[in-house]
Amino acid sequence: MTTETIISVRGLEKHFNEGKLKALRGVDADIHKGEVVVVIGPSGSGKSTFLRCLNLLEEPTKGKITFENVDITDPKVNINIHRQKMGMVFQHFNLFPHMTVLKNMTLAPMKLLKKSKKEAEEKAMALLKRVNLADRANAYPSQLSGGQKQRIAIVRALCMEPQVMLFDEPTSALDPEMVGEVLDVMKHLAEEGMTMVVVTHEMGFAREVADRVIFMDEGQIVEEGTPDQIFSAPTQQRTKDFLNKVL
Repeated sequence: MTTETIISVRGLEKHFNEGKLKALRGVDADIHKGEVVVVIGPSGSGKSTFLRCLNLLEEPTKGKITFENVDITDPKVNINIHRQKMGMVFQHFNLFPHMTVLKNMTLAPMKLLKKSKKEAEEKAMALLKRVNLADRANAYPSQLSGGQKQRIAIVRALCMEPQVMLFDEPTSALDPEMVGEVLDVMKHLAEEGMTMVVVTHEMGFAREVADRVIFMDEGQIVEEGTPDQIFSAPTQQRTKDFLNKVL
């Protein structure tokens, strides 16, 4: 991990319902290159909204987001170019049901990165091997378990060679016995130095893999620090109350 900032967020606000619901209230955060940042907090605290604002899947009401020194909230910026550098993995796998696993993985690299079919397929197969799913290349999503689909969703994002991976509760839709196989893939990515921002309820993962943990509540960052600081010696009462319930 370096001290080089890859994403910088300043004064981020997101309002819904004509301003009646303030999902984010002035969030400031920096994500450094090679860092794993895990965002925790109760449901409705703004974690997923924060994550989705990072690649403008949610358009901020106010504030500024800089990615690789470009202000991506500037309307003149072509956000699609920057989105290609940010892989996103959702709770639900968003795989195309009518396409094989291999086709799901090679579509975007061929279309957006202009890779040849051969090049895209070689990269996809190498990634499938990494997650022990090379034998499922010609299967359709309906033939896979939830854990397999989520591992495919992760390597599909990696086919685009992103600078950052964003994970929005990637294990919350999975059966408990499948959670481990997905978290293992994420741990390997972290070990390889991938910059990651992960919204999750998996406190064990946060404790083991994160460089930094951010605790959010009511649309604000209440506290942040190393996993040790947050889990062993939180300074804010709200953080203590939350951890007492979930640990």
